[in-house]
Amino acid sequence: MLNHFFITLLVAAVPVIELRGAIPYGIAMGLTPWETFIAAIIGNLLPVPFIMLLIRRIFDFLRKRPFWESKIEHLEKKAHLKGKVVKKYRTPGLILLVAIPLPGTGAWTGALVASLLDIRMRTAIPAIFAGLLIAGIIVLTVSCGVGSLF
Repeated sequence: MLNHFFITLLVAAVPVIELRGAIPYGIAMGLTPWETFIAAIIGNLLPVPFIMLLIRRIFDFLRKRPFWESKIEHLEKKAHLKGKVVKKYRTPGLILLVAIPLPGTGAWTGALVASLLDIRMRTAIPAIFAGLLIAGIIVLTVSCGVGSLF
């Protein structure tokens, strides 16, 4: 069981899949809903500080290579479009961006948007964490049903 816990944690750390894929995986592997929830939250939160600290440097480095330049610009443009709600509402907007469990939202996107909008880590990380809790509860409820959570 411990092995499935750590695999669930790692699945949650993968971009795009994140918590949305980790929770159904953990449930399917026989973890309890709350073990799955904890592994998914921890795993999805792990890359956030690294993204916030390093993404601009990585983008600057990649931008110097012709192959990557247009891809980085496209990614930044998408992040700025998603960041409109965050820009307008700041912390509640960031919570909402992360809390919606759909592709293109989540902790990775929230960390990228927070970094590009210069939101400080001491504000962004608790907001991303709150959004993850909301998204985790939504995905857990859809995966298990309300009755089997308690």
